[in-house]
Amino acid sequence: MPGCLETILFENLQAMPADAILKLIAEHENDTRVEKIDLGVGVYRDERGQTPVLGTVKKAERYLIENQPSKSYLGSGGNPEFNAAIQDLMFGSGSTANGRITTLQTPGGSGSLRVAAGVIQRGNTDAIIVAGEPTWANHVPLLSSAGVEMRTYPFYDSEKKSIRFEDMLAAIDSAQPGNVILLHGCCHNPTGMDLSQEQWRDVADVIASRQLIPFIDFAYQGFADSLDGDAFGVRHFLDKVPEMIVSGSCSKNFALYRDRVGALSFVAKDEKTAAIIRSQANNIVRTMYSMPPDHGAAVVSHILADPQLRPEWEQELNGMRQRLKDMRAMLGTALRENAPNHDFSHIEKAKGMFSYLGV
Repeated sequence: MPGCLETILFENLQAMPADAILKLIAEHENDTRVEKIDLGVGVYRDERGQTPVLGTVKKAERYLIENQPSKSYLGSGGNPEFNAAIQDLMFGSGSTANGRITTLQTPGGSGSLRVAAGVIQRGNTDAIIVAGEPTWANHVPLLSSAGVEMRTYPFYDSEKKSIRFEDMLAAIDSAQPGNVILLHGCCHNPTGMDLSQEQWRDVADVIASRQLIPFIDFAYQGFADSLDGDAFGVRHFLDKVPEMIVSGSCSKNFALYRDRVGALSFVAKDEKTAAIIRSQANNIVRTMYSMPPDHGAAVVSHILADPQLRPEWEQELNGMRQRLKDMRAMLGTALRENAPNHDFSHIEKAKGMFSYLGV
């Protein structure tokens, strides 16, 4: 009888501590105060505190409802049109003609990062991923879950409120050949402090000379300066190194958070090696989630291919980016008024959705 069976599996489990961000979301929802502000999860909000669906996204969705011919499986690599469009967005127009680059659609940026870690582990079981301190809170648990060792390099000086660039460069210069250096393409999470173009060049020179592999988390393209300007680091590395990994996301710039639209690109020394890497990535995908969701990627590929929707989307993106800059300026002004003896200029220098207040 069921009541007589001894428990042999689930009774041994212990409750895990709640994720800090998810816990904060729940606390915000349960707080009855009208003046509450949610400073937890990283989503863009308009002046009403809402995360709107972009107008171009709604137009693309209406188009898909009327014209999408099938809901059949896409395969482990996802939507080919999306892959080509997002690859050109990240690496520059015409990058699909570069046989060294191969791109897969993934379930969000997180899925992209996890698949990349799996390929790294298969490529070199001794490889180490070296991330900045601090970095996105989920980088270490997400990437290390593939069995890859994680280490850190210094990135942010909380006293000077600036990048510890010389220390960062020295740490990267001491890394062993074959190690993977995790970098934020723009809108650094959580500090908001980005490398300048000159600093990108210096980092690329050291990584190339030390035979390291750049791994660029590019989740916020278009939220710092511009679509092309934010891609400077990615595109500069393309001409400097034989191997590179780029993890992209459409959560922010298309506001497709819950639709989980991501991309994973590998740069190899030649087309033959790129095809091998793609086969390994597809194999990992097949054993994890089999294939990515379709809808959001279909929306993105339609917007990027449509001569009317694309400039309209870029205007919406420009509006979100400008609002972030305006909010930084307003916050800096308010802080200076309330604490005139403190320097808050770093808040306005930072870019994107995140910042350290420095208080």
